[in-house]
Amino acid sequence: MLELMDVRHEYDGRVVLHLERFAVPPGAAIAVVGPNGSGKSTLLRLLALLERPTHGRVLLDGAVVTAGGAARRRVTLVEQRPILFRATVRENLEFGLQVRGIRRAEVNRRVENVAARLGITPLLSRRRHELSDGEVQRVAVARALALEPDVLLLDEPASSADRAAALSLYRALADERARRPLAVCLASHQLEDAYRWADDVRALADGRLSPVTPENLFRVELMAAASGDLKHACVGTVEIAAMTDRTGPAILAVPPTDIFVSREPLASSARNTFQGRVTGLARRGPGGGGGAVHVTADVGVELIAVVTEEAVRDLGLVPGSPVVFSFKASAVRVF
Repeated sequence: MLELMDVRHEYDGRVVLHLERFAVPPGAAIAVVGPNGSGKSTLLRLLALLERPTHGRVLLDGAVVTAGGAARRRVTLVEQRPILFRATVRENLEFGLQVRGIRRAEVNRRVENVAARLGITPLLSRRRHELSDGEVQRVAVARALALEPDVLLLDEPASSADRAAALSLYRALADERARRPLAVCLASHQLEDAYRWADDVRALADGRLSPVTPENLFRVELMAAASGDLKHACVGTVEIAAMTDRTGPAILAVPPTDIFVSREPLASSARNTFQGRVTGLARRGPGGGGGAVHVTADVGVELIAVVTEEAVRDLGLVPGSPVVFSFKASAVRVF
């Protein structure tokens, strides 16, 4: 439905996004993840037709989008820090419907319906200055859903929400997609939410689609080494060793399947060995013990490793249990 083709986008001569193709198919649920500055917000603004790419094309239903066309009405973006009118929540939800010439009875129906689904009915009479940041985000998403776009783009929509509000948002998006053919593309730094909610998780790093899985991506400064290609980079409160001839700004990626998980430090040649505690376990894939388990741990920085169900049982891994993550410097991807 919505595509970027051979797109390169620049700000002040600096390339911030470079994609051969990025497509949002009809009815898709896509999550875009990556470190700060990776290009997620720029990607959404190009998809939302708010900016024209420096080079390349934006297509909607196979046709190149032209300036001044009607395509903008089919695509809606909710930014991370959305702007509301200094009016009531109800008036904010009504505005876009009214300028589209929708009749009053239908406006009222849509407003009441979307407010109920997002849990903001008690807020309808409040004004902008009476809302928390999380409530502003929910109102902005409700305002976008009320317009019933073909493509909904969301930039960190739950960044100011508590857990209950975030779950309410994701349920509302799932209900909307079940009700009608809606494509959603969401940028998020919450990997667990991205995997739980989206059908398709894509990672960006330095404006390009990452060739590795989206977990464990870090923007770093690689320190020069006295000799050889073994470099170190500060990530959180630890230093990660990597084999690379690069120095200076870079992206480190640690594939979760290359992390060895144990309860105690083991004798090995791994340059990276970090002790910490398990903060989460997420089972994915088939049941009956055949699926993979994504183990999230705080080892001075949050890292995710993939192990089997059997390994989880043998190691006695539960949230809060001690754990050691180890991986070789040669396993760290640098780009």
